[in-house]
Amino acid sequence: MFHTEYLKFHTKSHREYIHITPQVETIVKKSGVKEGIVLVSAMHITAGVYVNDNESGLIEDIDEWLEGLAPFRKDYKHHETGEDNGDSHLKALLIHHEVTLPITAGKLDLGTWQRIFYAEFDGQRDKRVIVKVMGE
Repeated sequence: MFHTEYLKFHTKSHREYIHITPQVETIVKKSGVKEGIVLVSAMHITAGVYVNDNESGLIEDIDEWLEGLAPFRKDYKHHETGEDNGDSHLKALLIHHEVTLPITAGKLDLGTWQRIFYAEFDGQRDKRVIVKVMGE
């Protein structure tokens, strides 16, 4: 059995981290899948999906870490194409664009502190995340 839905985002900020576990849990429940997996994937090359703790200090640490590794600056080669989001592409590579998670007994089978996040690095425009539930 397969079930697909899309989450839509239009962030107010250029960079934003959005907790999406409740939305994914709702989609898993709606799918009727009891045993399987769910793929959660950003459909953009300047965004990502990751699993970590939903703790505000940690989210700030992640943002600072990413900005340190891939800071906004004007001299990226990518900017020679007329774009200005070279750092957003690099940040997305560091986070990665998708996660695959287990479903057991009809529910997401996450660890105690594991939560799913959508990471936006080039926001303030329409973006999507695909949630594809697979199993039986």
